[in-house]
Amino acid sequence: MAVIDVRDLTRTFRARRGREVTALDQVTFQVEQGEALGLLGPNGAGKTTLSRVLTTLLVPTSGTARVAGFDVVRQPREVRRRIGLVLGGDRGLYGRLTARQNLRYWAALQGLDTRAARRRTDDILEVLGLSGRADDRVETFSRGMVQRVHLARALLGEPDVLILDEPTNGMDPHAGAGFRELIRTLTSGGTTVILTTHDMQEAQALCSRVALIDHGRILRIGSTAELLAGIQAPRALTAQGVPAETAARIAALPGSAVTDTAGNLTAHPADEDSLSQALLLLAHARAVSISVTAPSLTEVYRTIIEDREFAL
Repeated sequence: MAVIDVRDLTRTFRARRGREVTALDQVTFQVEQGEALGLLGPNGAGKTTLSRVLTTLLVPTSGTARVAGFDVVRQPREVRRRIGLVLGGDRGLYGRLTARQNLRYWAALQGLDTRAARRRTDDILEVLGLSGRADDRVETFSRGMVQRVHLARALLGEPDVLILDEPTNGMDPHAGAGFRELIRTLTSGGTTVILTTHDMQEAQALCSRVALIDHGRILRIGSTAELLAGIQAPRALTAQGVPAETAARIAALPGSAVTDTAGNLTAHPADEDSLSQALLLLAHARAVSISVTAPSLTEVYRTIIEDREFAL
């Protein structure tokens, strides 16, 4: 049985003047134990609404969602005992309390006795690199450190399911790398993770599958390899010191799309033959810094999700 089982989930809101807005529109998916599923989509796509329904913070308008075998509407207490949630932002922590005090307070709310709360708090602070600031007020922390305290709070109860909404927002590269290693350790131990992020590299590195969501609907779901095969994304060929004549000849190859600025070339040959010909042309032209990059989740996202941020 899937650890997370969502079927025909719909959530609507009443907007101004009685207008109805559909945030989730018949969403269906399952997540297995120990799997990390990435939720990718633009702002307002429905990702946070979905996270809030799965964590019993919102009630769905219709459809069903089960977490660890329990219905989020009929059995919310059982669901809450088995989940950890990171929504981030300024809410959920008390700025005038220290990191240690915050965690012990939340541990007590979760029913841990005093000794267990102290031990668990100290262990998590150590794992997340917060021991040196454990007795400082949270209001003095950077954004990235606050995110780590949010993550520490989510891990207090050793949850079966972790739901993370932009968890690395504000983290520096070292903290981000530590977070990714922690998530790999948790999933290998059987923890199920749903990760909402705008970081394509993070999703590709951590998630066995990703779901692309927009306008409240899941448009595609699958592994990065499956999604790339579906859109047939070409590899990127880059080089420097490329003469204009060579760039023009590469652009003329079947299916090749080329951008060329002051001798810097980026091309997307459509097939192996075109790629081989382009590489030969670059070699004859004595171009430098030649590289071929496999397509990534970014290409999948840009192909499937419409661009409504900029009208160029």
